[in-house]
Amino acid sequence: MNKKQRIAIVQMLICSTLWSIAGIFFKMIDWNPFVIAGFRSLIAAAAVFLYMLITKQRIYITKNVLISMFFLAATFICFVSANKLTYSANAIVLQYTSPIFLMIFSALIFRQKFLTSDIMTVIATFAGIAVFFVGSLGKPKVAGDIVAVLSGAFMGSMYIAVGKTRDEEKMSGILFGHLLTALIGIPFCFFTDNTYTGTSIIAILVLGIVQLGIPYILYALASVNCPPLACSLIAAVEPLLNPFWVFLFNGENPGIFSIIGGIIVISAVTVQCILQDRRSREPAKANLRKRV
Repeated sequence: MNKKQRIAIVQMLICSTLWSIAGIFFKMIDWNPFVIAGFRSLIAAAAVFLYMLITKQRIYITKNVLISMFFLAATFICFVSANKLTYSANAIVLQYTSPIFLMIFSALIFRQKFLTSDIMTVIATFAGIAVFFVGSLGKPKVAGDIVAVLSGAFMGSMYIAVGKTRDEEKMSGILFGHLLTALIGIPFCFFTDNTYTGTSIIAILVLGIVQLGIPYILYALASVNCPPLACSLIAAVEPLLNPFWVFLFNGENPGIFSIIGGIIVISAVTVQCILQDRRSREPAKANLRKRV
């Protein structure tokens, strides 16, 4: 492992850790979820734009950028809404199902074939989701869990969309995703009840700059030298740390069913990432043997 790769891993670790603090600050803001999502993304957009300005990156408007923008905005709005409607631990773990939705959508849209291990991973993941709902049935939290699953589906779609964009367009997609979220969410402040306090203002600034803006910049930097598998595995720090933070600072205990469901989901997705990485390496190894 060279120096650049070590730096990239550290960047990704910081990124995932900063992502994980969302639940703490969402609970500190007594605003409508759309308003939170809107102002959080407006602040994050300013941070991303400043980064693009400093690094002299062009702003692109292409079909793929616009598609990325839509799915990013949908992901942000659903994730914030889920955090307000259910336990933060549920929201982040259920969003972490995004690689499974990515795999399903790739099979349906691009005719990618399922392997037995893929099918088993999908079954295991949805079994984990079912465990979440066993603990939520008959309770107000079930609506939040449904929105959290939607967040995972939109994020999976976002990964596909962003993957189709050129490297130089990716930050543009992120920037416009934040701006669309702000455009949709901020107007809700005019016809919903929101309590504006010093605490809520500080919390939204932390969410916009520290929890969302800076991490996306770190992710963009880390992805250059950090392999996809390493990024995926390090990203698992987020759903692992999030429940700890909200329990420590907000006293939120998601319950045994959420803990069991979370373990199943995180384990299934992590194993799938490892299997996919191994399969992607096999053709390269085969070609190397032929050359030798």
